[in-house]
Amino acid sequence: MKPKFLVGGAVIATALVYMIYAGVSQSAVYFVTPSELGGTAVAGKTYRLGGMVQRGSMQWEPRTLSLTFALSDGKASVPVRHTGAPPDLFGEGRGAVVEGSWSADGYFRATHIMAKHSEEYRAPHDTSQAGVKELMRMLSEPAR
Repeated sequence: MKPKFLVGGAVIATALVYMIYAGVSQSAVYFVTPSELGGTAVAGKTYRLGGMVQRGSMQWEPRTLSLTFALSDGKASVPVRHTGAPPDLFGEGRGAVVEGSWSADGYFRATHIMAKHSEEYRAPHDTSQAGVKELMRMLSEPAR
């Protein structure tokens, strides 16, 4: 009876290790930077491209949902075109990861935009706003 339990336990342990490995490898987000994409871009190949949205490069046309901007890593810059509304956290000077393909015309055609946000909390600078004053009042009240 013991060999059956050992074999069964080994099968269960192997399946569990495989499921953990598969889950971790699928959830990892890998992307190339504009410098890495550089001269190695293959037209039509799908990439995940990450960088900072260059200031002054973003153009948004609400009627056609056409969005163009440039992603940079500080060394190189890649022009990006996307059709659709940008995410709420998306903006110039912020990090973004875009999925899509390289165009033979020399730009990145994004199908999906993932805006990155800072993990650092900063208190509001303008404390004259009514909402900020109310929040500060609530936080300073003693607990009941």
